[in-house]
Amino acid sequence: MLKSDIKKINQEFNKGDIKKAIELCQMSLQKDPTDASLHVRLGDLYLAWHLDIYNISQYIDEAITEYQRALESFMDSAEIYYKIGRAHFYKGDLDKAINYLNMAIEKDEKHYKSYLLLAETYTKKARFIDAVQYAHTSIKLRPMANSCAHYLLYNLYRLSAFRSFKIAMRSHKELILSFLTLPFDAQAIKNVGKAFSYLKFLPMLLKGYFKIKKDGISEAIDVYTEAIERAPGFVPLYCLLGDIYRSIGDYQNAISEYKSAIWLDPLNIPAYRHLCQTYEEQGDYDSAVDIYLKLIEILPTMPEFHSNLANIYYLKGQIKKAIEHYQTAITLNPNRAWTSIIAQTLGYVQQQSNQDLDAAISAYQTAYVMTPEDIDIYVNLGSAFYDKEDFDNALAVYRTALELNPASSKIHCNLGFLYWGKNDTDEAIKEYELAIKYDPNYDIAYNNLGVIYLDDLGRVQKACELFEKAIGANPNYALAYFNLARAVTIKGDKVEAAKLYQIAQDINKVTNEMDSQEIADKITELFQ
Repeated sequence: MLKSDIKKINQEFNKGDIKKAIELCQMSLQKDPTDASLHVRLGDLYLAWHLDIYNISQYIDEAITEYQRALESFMDSAEIYYKIGRAHFYKGDLDKAINYLNMAIEKDEKHYKSYLLLAETYTKKARFIDAVQYAHTSIKLRPMANSCAHYLLYNLYRLSAFRSFKIAMRSHKELILSFLTLPFDAQAIKNVGKAFSYLKFLPMLLKGYFKIKKDGISEAIDVYTEAIERAPGFVPLYCLLGDIYRSIGDYQNAISEYKSAIWLDPLNIPAYRHLCQTYEEQGDYDSAVDIYLKLIEILPTMPEFHSNLANIYYLKGQIKKAIEHYQTAITLNPNRAWTSIIAQTLGYVQQQSNQDLDAAISAYQTAYVMTPEDIDIYVNLGSAFYDKEDFDNALAVYRTALELNPASSKIHCNLGFLYWGKNDTDEAIKEYELAIKYDPNYDIAYNNLGVIYLDDLGRVQKACELFEKAIGANPNYALAYFNLARAVTIKGDKVEAAKLYQIAQDINKVTNEMDSQEIADKITELFQ
C-alpha cells in the first residue's frame, strides 16, 4: 500500500467523511487486491461507519469479510482475530465473538484488548464471574493504562454491591482507578469524547420534552423524527420516540421504533424491554413471550426476565411454564426483597391455580426466610395451611405475625376466619371486631361478622347493620348485597330482598366473586 494512498484515506476519515475514505480504500484494493493491510483498513472503516450514529446502514458483515480476507495472509495475527471478534460483538453474535477472541489470545497470550472485550462479552451474557476474571487479566497485562477495564469492574461490582460492604468498597475503588488511568487509555478517552458528543442533542431533546409537557405530542414527535433524520444511528432517539407513541396508544408505531433500535443495536436491552411491555399492553402475549425468550437467550441469568415471562405464561393459562420460570427467577436470586416477592407470587400460583398446597407452603416459607418482617407472607402462609386444613400451623403463623404487628387488621380478619372454621364463634367475633377496630373500612370483616350474627346467632338486625357497613366501605361488594338480601328476606321484605339480589347479580357480572347461579336461585326462591 502506497503511503500517499493511506494518507489520503486517513485524511478523509479524520474529516469525518467515512464514505469517501471507504471509496479510496476500495480503489487502492483494485490496484492490489492481495494487500492484507488494506483489507484490514477497509474492515476498520466499515466498522466505524457501522457504529457512526449519523449513518443508518449496516456494514458489520462487510467489515467481517474484509478482516477474514486479511486473515488469509496473516493467519497468526492476534490483532485480526481480535478485530473479527469485535465485529461479531457489535453484530450481537456473542458466541462467535468469544471464539475469535480466544483464538487471538492463543496467538498472543498478552493481547490485553482481547481479554477486555471478552470481559465485555461475558457481561452481555450475564456471566459476571467470567467477566470479572477477564477484566482483571486485562488490567494485569496493562496496569497503568486500562481505564476501560477498571470502569467495567466498577459496574460489575456495583451489580452485587448490595450483598456485602466489601464488594461495595471494591466498586468504589475501581471507579477511582478508572479516573486515575483515564489520561493513559486512548480508547477510554474516545469513549468519554463520544459520550460528550451526545450533548449536542440536548437542546433538541429538551425541546421535545417541553412540547410533551405542553401536550404538544404531535409536535414532539416531529422534533424527534427530525433528530432521527439528522442522526439515524443514534439509538436512544428510537426508544424515546417509541415511548411517546406508546404513551398515546399508537402501539404499531411504537413497535416499529423499538424494532429499529434493536436492528441498529441487537443487544439494546431497554429496547427489548419496552417492546415486551408494548406487546403486553396490546394484549399480544405470544409476541411478548417471543421477545422475552430472546432476552433470556441474550442474558440467561437475569431473574427479572424469567419472572416477567412467568407472569405472561400465567396470564395465558400456561401454569406449568409459569411455575418453571418463577422457580428459575428465585434460584437466580438478585436480592432478598425481590426474591421474596417472586416466591410469594409462586406460592399464590401454586395455591390458587395449581392446587398444590405443599408447593405453595414451601414457596411462602422461602419468602419468609428472605423477608421475615413482611406481614403479607404470614397472611398467605396461614391461608395455605388453612386450605390444607392444618389449623394448628395456620394459628401458629398468625400468632407469630401478631407479635410483629399486633394492629394488623388482615391478620385479625384471617384469625377470625380460622376460629370460625373451627366453630369457635366467640373467638371469631373477637378477631373480626379487632380487624374492624384497626381498619374501620374493612369490608370483608364486616361481611363475615355479619354472616356469623345471621347464620350462627340468629341476630338478623345486627347482621343487617354489619352488611350495610360492608357495602358502605365497598359499594361494589356483591357478596355483601347478597347476604343483606338473605337477612332482609328473613325479615319478610321480599321486594327489597329482590332489589338487593339484583344489585348483587349486576355487580357480580363485573367482579365474578360469586356463583351467578346461586344468586339466580335465590331470586327464584323468593316468589315460589
